[in-house]
Amino acid sequence: MRQQQIGIKAFIRAISHKQLFLPIFALCLVLLFNIIKTPAFFNISIQNGVLYGYIVDIINRASELIILSVGMTLVIASGGIDISVGAVSALAAAVCVRLLGSSYDFYATPLVLSILAACVAGLACGAFNGFLVAKMKIQAMVATLILFTAGRGIAQLISAREINGRMVPGQILYVRMDSFKNIGGFLPRVVVPTPVFIAIGVVLLAYLLLTRTALGLYIKSVGINSGAGRLVGINSVFITFLCYLICGLTASVAGVISASRIYSCDANNIGLYMELDAILAVAMGGNSLAGGKFSLAGSVIGAITIQALTTSLYAMGVTADQLPVYKAIVVVLIVAIQSSEFKRWLSIYKQKIQMRKAVAQ
Repeated sequence: MRQQQIGIKAFIRAISHKQLFLPIFALCLVLLFNIIKTPAFFNISIQNGVLYGYIVDIINRASELIILSVGMTLVIASGGIDISVGAVSALAAAVCVRLLGSSYDFYATPLVLSILAACVAGLACGAFNGFLVAKMKIQAMVATLILFTAGRGIAQLISAREINGRMVPGQILYVRMDSFKNIGGFLPRVVVPTPVFIAIGVVLLAYLLLTRTALGLYIKSVGINSGAGRLVGINSVFITFLCYLICGLTASVAGVISASRIYSCDANNIGLYMELDAILAVAMGGNSLAGGKFSLAGSVIGAITIQALTTSLYAMGVTADQLPVYKAIVVVLIVAIQSSEFKRWLSIYKQKIQMRKAVAQ
């Protein structure tokens, strides 16, 4: 009996030290709360030819955040941060919708070219951030703060519309064609939401890029110590620049999906507060905000947890204006737990417990 207890304790201790333990545990807690609140939470049915259910809606709505968290994971792992991803999403959405036009019968610009233009806009924003951080050595928070403020302003200028003889920025531009709506909705005769497929594709591409090439190791090396990386031949400037470039691209993809969901471009609201969600998803995924290590799987789990938590808070009557406050509290707690001082206190506490056990025996 005693050997079984020792074996169970050892098993629990081994699992609890895994990087994905806390993210999965947090997700299970949120899902458990949703099940208690809504007994039919896991019920899935097909209505009007598509999958329908609470869990389907959470995964669907988490798709943009999953895509954003992939880019944010790389940036944070390299020792940086990007608070402009929400504004970049709005900018890319504005570019795409402006090029498409608002006709019921035809696109002003082909759909594929409009999406590519949006991606190019995201890449340009990522290149701008990467240049400031990697080449100009500007602190990441300050560098990305530029597009955090200017990016949404540019998106509003792009989405300007003539009213009473003058161009008024920040107007909602609508897309009337059904094929654009399929990006954020459902493909014909497909029951799974299209954003889910896009999110899976982005995660798989990132996984292959990081595991089948040396890029993943280079990013970890730069995040731990960029100076030491340079001594062994790693181009830390290029690696950092590439991380921001990828982050800009993922932000543009998320922006196009967001625009497709609402059949329009709302530069004031697309991507709003998404930078906080992306950072929170990375942190909840067990990734260190100090850089040097990353887990794509953890970030994906973190993104789904955030969306499930958002759904729970809305069910509890929390308004959209109050939601960032609760998320900010979670960020503060996670950062505090990851701090070296907290780990030192925890180590001292464990030593005291062990000493008490030794004295008792």
